[in-house]
Amino acid sequence: MILKFIISLLIGARCGWLAGKFMKSKHGFLLNIILGIVGGFVGNFLFGLLGVSFGGLIGNIVCSVLGACILIWLVRLIKK
Repeated sequence: MILKFIISLLIGARCGWLAGKFMKSKHGFLLNIILGIVGGFVGNFLFGLLGVSFGGLIGNIVCSVLGACILIWLVRLIKK
């Protein structure tokens, strides 16, 4: 169980990095990692509300990257 949690954190960190590159984020590396981890939860929550479920590793990566992109966008709005 702890191994699954660690793997999820690593995938979330990588997704945050990908979202930072995709969104051309000026945030630091650490903030992008945190946004990726939190973005996984946000993405799963938002897509769950819409009735969309992603299956498998690739689906979870897509969901996490989209959630992190949404969070990066929100951080940009707040900073303005």
